Amino acid sequence: MKISSKGKYGLLLMLDLAMYDSGNYISLMDVSERTGVTQKYLEQIVSALSRAGLVRSQRGTRGGYRLAKDPEEITSGDILRALEGPLHPGPEEGDPLQSYWDGFNQVIDQYVDSVTLAKLAASRQELVGNDYCI
Repeated sequence: MKISSKGKYGLLLMLDLAMYDSGNYISLMDVSERTGVTQKYLEQIVSALSRAGLVRSQRGTRGGYRLAKDPEEITSGDILRALEGPLHPGPEEGDPLQSYWDGFNQVIDQYVDSVTLAKLAASRQELVGNDYCI
């Protein structure tokens, strides 16, 4: 199993929306400037996240995107599945290692479903104050 750039940047986009949520919609141009991901690529990602019900959009001069739920209610699993599809390395039918793969998939699901955007934002906030040089 490999997470594509779409999945990685989708997590980054959602993290940015969580961290900079002031109650207003956030433009993709602002997200692009903060994350270094092109606005065009973010548009593709946010479209899938919107279809999955994870973000809301608004058009116009005060438009942009915001989370559709509280950061505590959105898991990294929700985001990755919306962008990557199933996260399981699928065994072939009749695979003699079926029980191994079932356990492997269970561990993956448990982990990605235990990490919320709120947890990611909190760990990111801890790092923000530690960027200094002497």
